Amino acid sequence: MNETTETILDRKLGIREQTERIEELVLVPWATHACHSLGRDRKEPPCEMRTVFQRDRDRIIHCKAFRRLKHKTQVYLAPGNDHYRTRLVHTLEVAQISRTIARALRLNEDLTEAISLGHDLGHTPFGHAGERVLDIVLASSGGFRHYEQGVRVVEKLENNGKGLNLTKEVRDGILCHTKGPEAFTPEGRIVRIADKIAYMNHDIDDSIRAGILSESDIPVHLREILGTGSSKRINNMILNVYQNSPKGDIGMSDEFSKAFYELHSFLYRNIYKGSKAKAEEGKAEDMIEILFNYLCNHPDKVPAEYRQIMREEGIKRAVADYIAGMSDTYAVELYKDIFIPKGWDVHS
Repeated sequence: MNETTETILDRKLGIREQTERIEELVLVPWATHACHSLGRDRKEPPCEMRTVFQRDRDRIIHCKAFRRLKHKTQVYLAPGNDHYRTRLVHTLEVAQISRTIARALRLNEDLTEAISLGHDLGHTPFGHAGERVLDIVLASSGGFRHYEQGVRVVEKLENNGKGLNLTKEVRDGILCHTKGPEAFTPEGRIVRIADKIAYMNHDIDDSIRAGILSESDIPVHLREILGTGSSKRINNMILNVYQNSPKGDIGMSDEFSKAFYELHSFLYRNIYKGSKAKAEEGKAEDMIEILFNYLCNHPDKVPAEYRQIMREEGIKRAVADYIAGMSDTYAVELYKDIFIPKGWDVHS
């Protein structure tokens, strides 16, 4: 007699064990099963209630770097409207899209969600503008890439230098979510494509709201293939991934993929380069560079939590870690505090 979810729940198993047995029953053979995880760098006793991937998800949600995403730029710097996406909103949209795909393919939703929630923890203030500056100033020591910094955040910077001790599967998904080799799990490969689905569509939506773009500006043949309007496009993209991802080989059909990346090129030309909403990026880059140089020359102004990094890896690496973790608002306030004269009151 085959096991069923009902018979598993009837047994005297712990909550975590029940979940792991249900995964074995429900997920496809090529899914990443929690009970077969490659584990953590530091061994820990298992949680009574949560699988290893559920535990990773919770650690990410409760870490400081995740909270700071709410004040980090997605595409538009310091938008004057609460309806524009921040890095945190983008992260939540990626998680939603990733989970939808994972559930449809009967892959591990918990792993997919954990990678999604952690994929942008290494992003700098002011989005890719901040990343470009740190990449230049660290050129002699290998440069700076936000996906590598994300792994550094969860392995070294969080939890007072102890890191979050996440599983290898989650850390690999964070590292491989945008450039370079693909993740070794199908769940990580889902996040890679879900990230693009999310930002392409919400960047169109935000650009329409800002008056930079209209739906009719998108070439007709792309609207015919991908759909018109963010909701329809997202649904079509998810459906196409589902229909063209056999046995964990996550992807789109050839025609759809060609249109998908043509749309990306269209957005690069019309939004990511040269639009009026990007005009302030030069100022943001200047500010990050000035802060970096000042802090390198005044190491006493770097918080104590980065002193160990300073001793082990040098002042530039410590300052880069400090700046990369800043929110947009914190970076602006620090700049003002250091470089903008304050009013003086004889009674103060």
